[in-house]
Amino acid sequence: MILSTGLLASACTFPQPYEAEPASPYQWQRRQEEIQRREDERVRLCAMMNKDSDRFKRDCTRPGDPK
Repeated sequence: MILSTGLLASACTFPQPYEAEPASPYQWQRRQEEIQRREDERVRLCAMMNKDSDRFKRDCTRPGDPK
């Protein structure tokens, strides 16, 4: 019983399969800021990577980028 309670409690900490739509202008703004923060971080990390590595090709290229 203790084990099942622990499993149920830990399931709440995993990310949800989808993100709920924001309901207020404040939530929309926070969402946009988070998206921009993630993109800025991706660009920063890609600038430090070796351009010929497989990881760079996987993480840093976008559809439509010149090859």
